[in-house]
Amino acid sequence: MPETGAIVLGSIILCVFWIMILYAIIKSAVRNAILEADYIRENTRIKREKNKIEKINNLQSSIDLMIKRIKDILGENMLSVYLYGSVSLGDFRLGWSDIDILCLCKSTITDEQANKLLNLRQVLLAEYPGNSYFRLFEGGFLTEEAFINKTTDRVVYWGTSGQKITDSYYFDAFSMAELKDYGMVSCGEDRRKLFAYPTREELTEDIKRLYDSVRKNAQTTQKNISNAGWMLDIARCLYTLKTGNIIAKTASGEWVIENKLVPDIKIMERVVKIRKNPNKFKQDKKTLDWVAALGPHIQKFADVLESELNQNKESN
Repeated sequence: MPETGAIVLGSIILCVFWIMILYAIIKSAVRNAILEADYIRENTRIKREKNKIEKINNLQSSIDLMIKRIKDILGENMLSVYLYGSVSLGDFRLGWSDIDILCLCKSTITDEQANKLLNLRQVLLAEYPGNSYFRLFEGGFLTEEAFINKTTDRVVYWGTSGQKITDSYYFDAFSMAELKDYGMVSCGEDRRKLFAYPTREELTEDIKRLYDSVRKNAQTTQKNISNAGWMLDIARCLYTLKTGNIIAKTASGEWVIENKLVPDIKIMERVVKIRKNPNKFKQDKKTLDWVAALGPHIQKFADVLESELNQNKESN
């Protein structure tokens, strides 16, 4: 009997041992299956987020999403959203250009709407961290009445260096001409027939202000490719003075080259080359050193603009 009891006890211990081994194997397999499922789920999420970001990281899809979010915030109060500037002129260059936007409302923007609009660019950048376009949106949100009559209103303003809630926002003559001639209605009604087209005198006054700014601020230049933009600003002014029309920046550079209006054609050719592919040159040391020495050439080109302004004055 003692021997039988020992055998039974040994068998029980052996069974318990194998049960524990089997439990450990099953527990490990279940844990591994859970870990694998978590890995697959997380990997799928990452791929989905990556695909979402890549899908949005182009100009048109970024514009579409921005307009949708603006519409979600303003609802029935939104009247019209316009794009103007380089986008509407077909001259948008990533690495140089902004995305100029104007949103007009039926009634004054509420505090809640203003606060949501204020940081919308940052909200979208947080959702789509790889996006190259949301930070480039600039412009204003206000009632159509305040925009047309240049009266005070609750205004949300997006600028290069930040955003703010202010009480006024209006266009200079060049921006209004761009909006009237080339603006794109991204959402809502096209009501540009209500906007007054700038007079020749108003455009000329804007050109004079640009000329004064060139003389004051572009005697010397910095190591930033945007400083080459002074050359294109002068070219645009010359085109408008001579034709009465508006032209894109890149096209204005090509126009002054073709018409031999720039003192040094090779300088403008290089400016246009940079403008066409800014991301290629914005970190290039030779290009940045060259731009930093552009001040005297800008001033020589400003002499041409000064002469044209004087001729324009005499003819009037």
